[in-house]
Amino acid sequence: MKILERYILARVVRMFLATLLPVLAVLWLTQVLGRINLVTDSGQSIVSFLTLATLILPTVIPTVLPFGIVLGTAQTLTSMNNDSELAVIDGAGAGRSIIYRPILAFAVVLCAFSFVLDNYIEPRSRAEARSVIASVYADLLSSVIEEKTFREIEDGLYIQISERLSGRVLKGLFVADYRQPDNSYIYYAKEGAVDESGSQLIMRDGQVQRENQDGDVSIVQFDSYSFDLSELTSDKSQTRRRATDRGLAYLLNPPQDDPDYLANPGSYRAELTRRLTDWTLPFIYAVFTIVIVGDARSHRERRVPPMASAFGLTLLLRLLSHFSSNQAENDPFFVYVCYAIIFVSLAIGLYLLLRPRRARRKTGPLGRMMAALFRLPRRADGGGAA
Repeated sequence: MKILERYILARVVRMFLATLLPVLAVLWLTQVLGRINLVTDSGQSIVSFLTLATLILPTVIPTVLPFGIVLGTAQTLTSMNNDSELAVIDGAGAGRSIIYRPILAFAVVLCAFSFVLDNYIEPRSRAEARSVIASVYADLLSSVIEEKTFREIEDGLYIQISERLSGRVLKGLFVADYRQPDNSYIYYAKEGAVDESGSQLIMRDGQVQRENQDGDVSIVQFDSYSFDLSELTSDKSQTRRRATDRGLAYLLNPPQDDPDYLANPGSYRAELTRRLTDWTLPFIYAVFTIVIVGDARSHRERRVPPMASAFGLTLLLRLLSHFSSNQAENDPFFVYVCYAIIFVSLAIGLYLLLRPRRARRKTGPLGRMMAALFRLPRRADGGGAA
């Protein structure tokens, strides 16, 4: 790699990191703050929270990478144009490839990283995050709830314990279940315990009060009573593995006996389409950014700010790709639309990048009209002088 190419690559990488890290931090925080209740509501340690926050990070990076290279490339080339560096490169007779080769090489590296992240690292981190959440809520009653404190486990479900003993034994249980408006239940028990799976609360020596919608109350004494927690823990932990939790090999050939695949085959189709297309976006975005910003231009030339043009175009491509991959879940036709967007965009971008450069001239009807208006006074002065 030539010295000038290394210089351009170094500037692009520095600017890429300078724009990527703040945006990545903001998006990561928005995702992490949605799980802050893992600490506040369930009483988990900060270690559990940081573990979950780390597992969320790989799901955010692929979204930010393509826009990071757009902003990094656009800012670098704009600065080089403002400092007349692009004009000097053109004046020295250097080929256009000396500008786009290092940028495209960096984009290829980002594509490879995005492919590995999308298809191997992100599915595992998602699955591990679900397991962490499942373990937290499965252990919610036996180790998290404070003694002699009412805690709302779910909307309409309140639990209090008087004392916690070893062996997952709970003393003085009080459970109020108002989740069903027509029937409310209040449970009292001298002793109870949560089974190892976290799906059953076994209460002993107590009573249950049931109140129907008419206000009638019935009381039943029991020696042993099992309160089902499986619905609660499954809703909270979402332990069932979905299409987003599967690796590429699984999506290419999902087992026909997978209940989630049988229930939602479209989600697997859409996820596979996304996995096979999104990783190409850094390269496509880099190509279009170079086409828009990569030429030396006069400071007096009126034009839309190049960074805004590059970002707007790539954002439009991202929205189209995202829309088509989402629609592929309901309509298989959009799978072809999604691939078409990628191939057509790449073909157009490479054509514009590799075509021979010509001297710029005023184009379009507005430019020709303005040029004709400026020539009229000169002709009038020439005729008067004659």
